Amino acid sequence: MDEKDINTKLFRDSSEDDTYIEHLLEQYKLYINSHEKVSDRRQKTNEFFLGLNTALLAALGFIVGKFGDSSALLVSFALVAGMVICYFWYRIIYSYKGLNTGKFKVIHAIESRLPLSLYDTEWDVLGRGEDKEKYWPFSHIEIKIPWVFILLYGIILAAQIYGLI
Repeated sequence: MDEKDINTKLFRDSSEDDTYIEHLLEQYKLYINSHEKVSDRRQKTNEFFLGLNTALLAALGFIVGKFGDSSALLVSFALVAGMVICYFWYRIIYSYKGLNTGKFKVIHAIESRLPLSLYDTEWDVLGRGEDKEKYWPFSHIEIKIPWVFILLYGIILAAQIYGLI
């Protein structure tokens, strides 16, 4: 959806009375709050999956150390499960990234009607995420973490298959 379509949908009524700016500002505050809640949920989701993967790796280390070769099938299933979990984690991060991108488009559209465009100006100051020296968007780093775990699980699985562990 481009900026014109967003503005058309967002600002259906062009009549501006005394309460228009007041209502606009109140809705803007509510929307900013909803954006912050999404960011909080995103952070908690990452903490959950990071903890889950850490616990899974620790449990695998314990099981292999305690039971050795007799645990090979269980370990293989756990490694594949870890990969699947990480893929879902990646998809959730990707969904949150899309949700935040959409929210910021709406925020920028609302700010175009307010005296200050704080978020849009900040984004300009940061080079719109295109200059890593100024700012590298968190999502660009965050989205790689599940793949690091998938790679780790894959290496462990391959090592197990080839009898290296």
